[in-house]
Amino acid sequence: MPYSLTAAPPLHQRLLSIDALRGLVILFMLLDHVRETFFQHRQVTDPMSIDSTEPALFVSRTLAHLCAPVFVLLTGLSAYLYGEKYQGKAAVSSFLFTRGLFLVVLELTLVNLAWTFQFPPSVIYLQVIWAIGLSMLALAALVWLPRAALLILGAAIVAGHNLLDGLHFAPDAFLHVPWAILHDRGWIEFSDSLRLRTSYPVLPWIGVIALGYGIGPWFGRGVSPRVRQRNLCYAGVGALLGFVALRVFNGYGEAPWTPHEQVQQTLMSFFNITKYPPSLLFLMLTLGVGLLLLLAFERAQQRRWISALAVFGAAPMFVYLLHLYVLKLLYLMGVALFGLNHGAYFGFDHISAVWVTAIVLAVALYRPVRWFAALKGRRRDIRWLKYF
Repeated sequence: MPYSLTAAPPLHQRLLSIDALRGLVILFMLLDHVRETFFQHRQVTDPMSIDSTEPALFVSRTLAHLCAPVFVLLTGLSAYLYGEKYQGKAAVSSFLFTRGLFLVVLELTLVNLAWTFQFPPSVIYLQVIWAIGLSMLALAALVWLPRAALLILGAAIVAGHNLLDGLHFAPDAFLHVPWAILHDRGWIEFSDSLRLRTSYPVLPWIGVIALGYGIGPWFGRGVSPRVRQRNLCYAGVGALLGFVALRVFNGYGEAPWTPHEQVQQTLMSFFNITKYPPSLLFLMLTLGVGLLLLLAFERAQQRRWISALAVFGAAPMFVYLLHLYVLKLLYLMGVALFGLNHGAYFGFDHISAVWVTAIVLAVALYRPVRWFAALKGRRRDIRWLKYF
């Protein structure tokens, strides 16, 4: 029976929409990683080159832009709900600290191995799991701030970090390493045989996770769905209107868009935004869409497809590791069977094959993910399962 629009729903109902949204972006992530595995010969820049990127490839990549912002925002939101469950900021801070360290170690080991299949590695790519881990470590300290201060700080980081875009430090400068980690995507020479690539500068993501924690009270036990849905609507629409307003006038924080002869190329230029590090416009667009999807999923949570998406969202780290290793094995099998058919790479001829492969993999992975999610929910006594 659908819940009342005035009574606060049980916790599991509030979490279903969160897991469903997380599950949707996991599927977008799967699509993007299939692209990165089997379409390497058609690599895209950041932001993309409109003249050399066909619409299907542009859409595929743009859908994946939702993944990191939604993951990080929901991580902050989930941290608030964890504190509500265990009644205290000390419990939240401790969990964020230990899980953040776990994610950093995971990025340096199993995740990097899945991408490179090199041991010992010569290059370590510090990507989204690293960024989430460091953001959690930062939030472990920030949760002690008053909520208003946390929201102001998060908004200031998201809105203001583009002012720092022109700040760079030479590789031999004292601040090169911390600045490469925080904001300036680049290389860190760790030793003669090992380099680190800071693919996800972490400063903007700290702002996003702070905002996620700050909106946590919207999902509190005593909050009615009507109030929460109104807040999600206002925040989502406000972010999208802000994006349009800044983008129309080629405002602050982003490479300018330009009109083209074809409408589709003009639209591509308008929505061609920078991810590394994520610009203000990148975050306004993706978080605005994410908040409205969260609103839609809460209203539709009686639908069966919401529950199917929530399966993927209930065990995100398990899905992440599993699909990376599956894709690497499939790529090696492709090379063994067909050779390097696109220069230095084995790959598909058309982007449509990327979509078909992603759909087949999503179906194939559903049962093992559902099994693990059920195990995770059933075996509360196995403490390490909560990290996945």
